[in-house]
Amino acid sequence: MSTTSLPPVVLSTDPVSKSPAGLLMAESVVIRPALSVPSRIKTITGFLQFNGTMSILENAVTLLQNAKKSFEAAGYTVETVRLTTQPFVEYNQPIGPDLVAFLKQLNDLAGQQGFRMNIGSAMLNDTDDPTGMELLKQILTTMPNLESSAIIADTNGIHWKTIALAAELIQYVSWYSSNGEGNFNFAVSAMQSEYSPYFPGTWLNDEGEQFGIGLECSGAVRDILLKDKGEYATASTDLAAALPGMLGTAGTIAQKVALDTSWNGGCGLTTAPGGGDSIAAAVEAYTGERFGGPGTLTALQLINQQIPGIMLPVLQDELLAERWGESAFTLESLLTYATVGANGLDAVPLPGGVSVGQLKRILSDIALMATKCAVPISARLVPAPWKQPGKRTSFTREGVFNTIVQPLG
Repeated sequence: MSTTSLPPVVLSTDPVSKSPAGLLMAESVVIRPALSVPSRIKTITGFLQFNGTMSILENAVTLLQNAKKSFEAAGYTVETVRLTTQPFVEYNQPIGPDLVAFLKQLNDLAGQQGFRMNIGSAMLNDTDDPTGMELLKQILTTMPNLESSAIIADTNGIHWKTIALAAELIQYVSWYSSNGEGNFNFAVSAMQSEYSPYFPGTWLNDEGEQFGIGLECSGAVRDILLKDKGEYATASTDLAAALPGMLGTAGTIAQKVALDTSWNGGCGLTTAPGGGDSIAAAVEAYTGERFGGPGTLTALQLINQQIPGIMLPVLQDELLAERWGESAFTLESLLTYATVGANGLDAVPLPGGVSVGQLKRILSDIALMATKCAVPISARLVPAPWKQPGKRTSFTREGVFNTIVQPLG
């Protein structure tokens, strides 16, 4: 999910041990030659079980900000610090005006201290009280520093009630948030595991005190696939061999963060865009075609075998936004790519006049594909207010690249 988002953490092909968060922690980091060593941290994401005591939250933010300073001292650029909690309806605040006022405090704190706050999933189960989804309408339209999600499918099946509520929410937020941009802060997820760092679809319902660090690697992947253009076996071998070298010293720094704190976690590679790099450019380097053309699915499978969880945020990746405007790929293409490890329909622009019924059908397709193929799929759908197919979006959010709205179907 946004951006943006971060895949399951993978350090290297060397022996690893698994932390309670499900992140892979290197026992030893072996530096091997790579075509380029990434130097940008996409995100430092923390997971916290929050009981409503502000000092606990502030201490967690300080821990993450100190980790950021450690990476910056080593020469890395850190784009974002993020914090995810359990569902906000469990903050030990009565649901109603008191909870809204408390969330406003969190929104202001996130803005003042420069971190992104995910207040957890509004609905984990289809039987949950829908009041959280109603409150979320107000949150997403008035509190720009808070993000949330809803789960529309899990191993127990499809959450049909949640799908209907999410469709209504997406339309409402497109109408009543500034320029419809509140929908960048909301994701639905299907078959996505706890502690998965896809933001804003990330969620937890556990003890927390975990962290994940995402090191951008799209440029390095592009270099390898350009060298091994069209040669699947060679490219796969070279990509696997380069992973520890891409990691550089970031894994060692992450280990020190874990040792110096009570939190568990690790550092891994993410294909999220940043610094002008795009995983779409890596795909095009391998295929010799525009992204969306012949060979795209194969290239994505090749990358996902070594770096699980491919980030394709359409409006937050300049090359993807350009190819979307050219009709090089579609909603259906993105669903297909999800079957080989892409994150889903992330930051996808929709016509401003999209109906609740159409949104429900899109979300239903996502939930069905995820359950039938047993793969995690997330979605951030962003209707562009007053924009019909053929018109250019006019979003003003930082990091968004405007493109042409395409028709549905």
